[in-house]
Parts: sequence; structure tokens; C-alpha cells
Amino acid sequence: MARPASARRPVDPHSPAPPDAGGGPVVVQPQRRKHCAACRQGPLALLVLEDGVPRCLDCADLGHLVFLPRGDAALTRRAREESTLSAVVVRFARRRGRYERQGLLVEEAALARAEERCLADAEVRQRRRTRDARRRGEADERFVAEFAAEIGRLFPGCPTGRAREIAEHAGLRGSGRVGRSAAGQALSEAAVTSAVVASVRHLDTPYDELLMSGVPRREARDRIAGAVEGVLREWRGPSPRAVAESVRIQGEE
Repeated sequence: MARPASARRPVDPHSPAPPDAGGGPVVVQPQRRKHCAACRQGPLALLVLEDGVPRCLDCADLGHLVFLPRGDAALTRRAREESTLSAVVVRFARRRGRYERQGLLVEEAALARAEERCLADAEVRQRRRTRDARRRGEADERFVAEFAAEIGRLFPGCPTGRAREIAEHAGLRGSGRVGRSAAGQALSEAAVTSAVVASVRHLDTPYDELLMSGVPRREARDRIAGAVEGVLREWRGPSPRAVAESVRIQGEE
């Protein structure tokens, strides 16, 4: 009777079989010195576990395959399509506690055909990447403009150039900052205010100097809270330009 999935033993870096690869062979990059149980060849750079014992690629009938490292998704996909036989190569990551893919073993002729296919449409794929990058850039530019405008609405006293800097910093793609969050993308008042507060904290108070002198983060924030609120209070008022324009109009009257 098959053991239920919940009762399976957790993956161990040394003894159990590596994860299933969808029916095809799985090859392991061992972390310790291993020798083939059949021919005693070793230490092995790559091995296959059969019945819990290591075998070299030749003894596992995979010796004619060549290694394709991970990194090029198009080439990997096409090499696998072209190869009658292929094997996933994995290595156990101790820090993450799991096996991770390192690449594929494929037939040499299949790899050559896959490389030819990739070269044939390399220009097309490059144009697509360029178009995608341009679209992302245009979308980012629109978002920064909208984020800066929202800063101006909530904090009319914030200098225009400063609002733009805050928006660009908060919305940097891949940064994980508040501008990339769902709330930031929705231009929520809380997210916009959070970005402004962070900028004021670092640029308009001695917060960074306190951290560098060894003051704990929470204590440093408490010390500069009044200064941050003072800047925010000032920025929540009318902008200097608006005040000057009002004074000019009153003078003309």
C-alpha cells in the first residue's frame, strides 16, 4: 500500500531520493565525495540515486548527455523539446533546506539545434525585450508623476523637486519600497504619507547620524519624531509659491 503524501519523510541532503521531476531522470550534484556503487568510479561530479545508492552517469545510461546550466530560459526550453532524453540536475541547498535546479542534461545534438533556433530569432527576442522595457519605463514614468502629484495634493508645501525625488525613490522597480506595494500602486494616502515621512526622516533630521552612533532604531525614531512632524506640518500648509502669488494679488488690489 502506498504511503500517503503527508507521511513521507522530509527531504534530507544525504540519504533520500531527490524530488520528482515529472517522470524524467533526476541527477544530483553531490555535496560530499561519492563513488559509483557499480563501477567504483569517483568522486562523482554528478550522480543518479538508484535504490538509495549512487551511480555514475555512464552506469545510469546518461553518460552521453551534456550539461546545460540554468540561466537561459529560452535555450533550456528548446533544448528539452529537442532532446529525446533529458534529466534535471539538482543540488541540495542546506540554507534553504531543499533541492534546487542547477540545469539540464540533454543530448548534444539537441543542444546544438536549440542554439540554432535561439540564434535565428535572437533579434526578434531582443526587439521584444526592448519594447517591454520601454513600456515598463513609460508605466514607471506615469506612476512617478501620479505619485508626485498626490504628494503635492497632500503636502502642498513640499517643494516640487523634492516631491519628484520622493516619488522616484518610493516607486523604484524591484526595490520593495512602499511605492511598489499594492497600497502604493493605488496611491493610498497612507502609502504616500509613509514615503514622505521616510524621506523627511533621512534627509531633514539627524536620524542617520543617530543610527551610526549606535542609538537603537526605535529610540532614534522617538528622538526625531518632533522634527519630522514639524516638517510635515509645514508641508501640509500652502506652498511658498502659492503664498507669494496670494501676496502679489493682494498687493495689486
